[in-house]
Amino acid sequence: MFTKITFLKTLNKTAMSNGTNDVSGAISNLFETVGKLAQSQVDLLNSGIKTAASLIEPLGKTATDLAGSLLNALTQALQSVSSAITKK
Repeated sequence: MFTKITFLKTLNKTAMSNGTNDVSGAISNLFETVGKLAQSQVDLLNSGIKTAASLIEPLGKTATDLAGSLLNALTQALQSVSSAITKK
């Protein structure tokens, strides 16, 4: 986040590089820097979302496989009970 000191340093840097007090150049550099910072924040957020999605995806697959296995086990148990009752 920009502070007053950072703003003043940016102004001073631009003025010194041009050898003049170029306020419009300093403001242009300031907005360029703010734009780069905003883009970095968006990139960071995007990266975090992709990472979270890649972590959740295997968990979803595992949960689905587990549910399928439980249903198969339940079906087999019911078939065993049904065939045991039918034989009597």
